[in-house]
Amino acid sequence: MINFLRQLSPTWQVAMLFLFVFGILAVASVTVLLLSMRERRHPAHGERWQQELQHASALLGTSWVMVVVFWIGWALGETVATVLFGLLSFFALREFITLSPTRRGDHRSLILAFFVVLPLQYVLVGTARFDLFTVFIPVYAFLAIPVTSALANDPHQFLERNAKLQWGIMVCVYGLSHVPALLLLDFPGYEGKSAFLVFFLVSVVQTCMLVQHLLARRAERPPFAPQVSRSFNWATWAIGLVPAVLLGGLFCFITPFKIGQSMAMALIACVAGSMGHLVMKALKRDRGIPTWGKRGVGVTGANGLLDRIDALCFAAPIFFHSVRWYFGV
Repeated sequence: MINFLRQLSPTWQVAMLFLFVFGILAVASVTVLLLSMRERRHPAHGERWQQELQHASALLGTSWVMVVVFWIGWALGETVATVLFGLLSFFALREFITLSPTRRGDHRSLILAFFVVLPLQYVLVGTARFDLFTVFIPVYAFLAIPVTSALANDPHQFLERNAKLQWGIMVCVYGLSHVPALLLLDFPGYEGKSAFLVFFLVSVVQTCMLVQHLLARRAERPPFAPQVSRSFNWATWAIGLVPAVLLGGLFCFITPFKIGQSMAMALIACVAGSMGHLVMKALKRDRGIPTWGKRGVGVTGANGLLDRIDALCFAAPIFFHSVRWYFGV
């Protein structure tokens, strides 16, 4: 079977990959739907089981959205993929800012962030200006935003206001923009297969987050940082890394990596993603909210988008630069 897949063209290989993923999601979605319908008709479990089914349904919904976005981006080309991720960054940043108080003096800085920094970042990604897009936000944008804010003549909580906006840009724009950038990496003998890198990254990170979440819900160990997360502890965190790293090793045949390299890259991505998820939990606690979407209510216009992509926003830049540095691409 693997020899047959290797004989296919890169386009057909990626198409088969998406067909496989869609098949798994379809089977999982139908299974959860049937279990939910049976439970509603003939309740045989407690409230906790109902919550588990609802959570599984939400995770599948997120997975469907992400896979469809990736599929559209791959089918219509790198340019469309870059635009799609640019829109995701726009809504994620809007969600971040909506749940953070702003003042009239921030309007110019917000216009700069949404309509100058964000589109320029994705233009640099789309044109493969890697050396510039990796420093554009942390250097040029981060210096321009406080200057713009100072010109607004409002010094009240100046540091906090600018740090909040800079942090939102760093996560929602800079971090997420590295996902479409993976599509433009050029490995010798790997032409046309960069979509596999995106699939690899998302698969290992999502697997890690899912396993850690399931373990944490059943673990009886005390949390390490209860003021930030009532479920995070080092034991479940470490155990959750194992299946994701093993999955990374199994997926080595769709990447330009050898098995050891593939497992190492999966470990790097999962550590970055899980730690990023913890950081975003700390930000939510600071804002006094349980989720970015406020329990599914569309107060931010994105219905908790950041809850779905926060780990990816941290994992993508670390994974991207680790790949570029190690393989010199």
